[in-house]
Amino acid sequence: MDNSVKLFSALKIRYCELPNRVVVAPMHQYAAVDGYVNDWHLMNAGRFAAGGAGLVMMESTKVERRGCGTVGDLGLWDDCFIPGLARMAGFIQHCGAKSGIQLGHSGRKARCMRPWEGGRPVAADSDTARSVKDWDDWELVAPSALAADEGWPVPRALGIDEIASVVEQFAQAAERADRAGFDMIELHGAHGFLIHEFLSPLANQRQDAYGGTESKRMRFALEVAEAVRARWPAAKPLFMRLSVQDDAGWGPEQSVVLARELKRLGVDAIDCSAGGILGKPPSGAAKPA
Repeated sequence: MDNSVKLFSALKIRYCELPNRVVVAPMHQYAAVDGYVNDWHLMNAGRFAAGGAGLVMMESTKVERRGCGTVGDLGLWDDCFIPGLARMAGFIQHCGAKSGIQLGHSGRKARCMRPWEGGRPVAADSDTARSVKDWDDWELVAPSALAADEGWPVPRALGIDEIASVVEQFAQAAERADRAGFDMIELHGAHGFLIHEFLSPLANQRQDAYGGTESKRMRFALEVAEAVRARWPAAKPLFMRLSVQDDAGWGPEQSVVLARELKRLGVDAIDCSAGGILGKPPSGAAKPA
């Protein structure tokens, strides 16, 4: 008997059954207007769903205004974003796929140009900055007041009370994702964005309950996962993406420890990626630990 897993066989995670194991990862489109989805997103995600993928994930959708990486990022920090995203989830499901959404926060890598515009920080005196109605609200925050790279602006370190507020914003965004009808959520804990910044000994140099030891640096990621799981229906899967190797002090050994804790809190799968803290790709592929 052939017991190998077949790519086109169904897969059930909690009460969510994928028609096959082809998963379309979340891919930034940089096409939102003031955080809202538009026809570009419907076309882009819809073509994968109509093409037969089992799960189609929407790109990193930000849980608060400060968390937007570019002017084209999607948002879910307010109920006003629900109708547009509900249209997305519904169309993906209409095509026979399950719909997923990634929730994220860019942290100190916020307020940047789009990749084809150079990907560098937006200058305060630029036309792009002048076009942003809420420029002052688009603030760079991070675990520590350390720039993402040479020549990048220094973010403001989050206070303890603010950290709790950001955790709550992740949870509220999860509730909105459920109301929009999505079947699963992925938390973006990779690529040098806020959750990864807390995990990194290079980006996180706090000496309080959220920094110092590895267990303290993991606290923010665990609190976000726990808060989201508590507000996200038990029947629906929850994933987290990690940079399991970032060449900056966080590697497979630490990722395994974190993954075990995330499993205990109800995270169903780890989406393994790499890099993001340093301004260069990781040196090599991570090996299984």
